[in-house]
Amino acid sequence: MRITLRTAAVGVVGSALLVSCGLTSGSPMVDDVEPGSIGKGKPLDGADLTVTSKEFTEQLVLGAIMGIAFEAAGADVLDRTGIQGSIGAREAVKSGDADAMYEYTGTAWITYQGNSDPIDDPQKQWAAVRDADKKNGITWLPPAALNNTYALAINQKNEAKYKTKTLSDVAALSKSDPKAVTLCVESEFSSREDGLPGMQKMYGMKIPNSNITKMDTGIIYTQVSKGTCSFGEVFTTDGRIKAMNLAVMKDDKHFFPNYNAAPEINSKALKEHPEMAEVLDPITKKLNNTVAQELNSKVDVEGQDPHEVAKDWLIKEGFVKE
Repeated sequence: MRITLRTAAVGVVGSALLVSCGLTSGSPMVDDVEPGSIGKGKPLDGADLTVTSKEFTEQLVLGAIMGIAFEAAGADVLDRTGIQGSIGAREAVKSGDADAMYEYTGTAWITYQGNSDPIDDPQKQWAAVRDADKKNGITWLPPAALNNTYALAINQKNEAKYKTKTLSDVAALSKSDPKAVTLCVESEFSSREDGLPGMQKMYGMKIPNSNITKMDTGIIYTQVSKGTCSFGEVFTTDGRIKAMNLAVMKDDKHFFPNYNAAPEINSKALKEHPEMAEVLDPITKKLNNTVAQELNSKVDVEGQDPHEVAKDWLIKEGFVKE
C-alpha cells in the first residue's frame, strides 16, 4: 500500500515539525490566471486560502492544480505544499493550518482511520472515508478516477512473449514456467502481508526467493524496462510507466487498496467558502491515471517544474486562462 509503506514513518516527523513550527513556511501564489470553465464570476473573491500537499511529485502537481484553480476563482492563495510525509499534511488540514489538499482514500482509510481491510469498491471506499472523517472536522469532496496504488509491470517485449495481462496470468505463469517470473520489488513490499506475501497468497503465486530482487523504487522501473526483471512493483500513476512504455498487470482479484485522489477540505473553511467545491469538482472529474502519468512524467522524466506543469495543464484543458 503506497502510503502505508512509503510515507507513514516520515509522516511522524512531518507531524512533529508541524507542531513545533506551526506550519509557518509557505509563499503566496502569484499566477496571473483568470477564470476559464471554472471560477466564473470569481466566487472566491476575498477569500484567503492555504493549500498543502505531501512532498512527492504527484502531490506537488495536485497541490498546485488546486491552488491555481482557487486563484482563478478570485482567492488569495498561500502555497504550503511539499510537507514531508502523509501525517503532517493531514494534520495541517485537520487543524485548520491549511484549508485543503488532494488526499488518497486508501491512505485515509488505513493510515489515518486505522482500518486493516480495504473496501473493494472505490466509491464505497470513498464514502466510508468521508463518513468517518466528519467527526474530525474534515470534508471529502467526490473522488477522481486517479488511483495511485500498487501494481506489477512488464516491458513490451516480455508482455508479447508471456502474454500476461492480469495478476492471475502472472500466477499461472509462475506455475507453468517458474523461471519466467522474476520480480524487482522494494524491501518493505517484499515482506509485508499487504505487499508481496499477501499478493502471492491471494493469487496462489509460486515465486521462489531466488527470483525476487530487492531494490530502490526508481531502479525498479529501469530494470523492468531493460528486462533484468520480468516484472516489477510500480505505482499506477508513475510517469515512468508511460515514458518507458511498460504494461501494467490488472489486479483482477482486487488485492491492492484503492488510492483514489479526492479533495480533503477543512470543514470550517468549506462552510465559510462553499464555492471551493464547485471550483474543484470539474477538475477532479478530469483526473485519471493517464492524466497523472503524463503530468508526473513531465516532472520526473523531463525535469519540468511541478507548478508550471499544473498550470499548463489547467490552461490546456480550458479550466483557467492567462
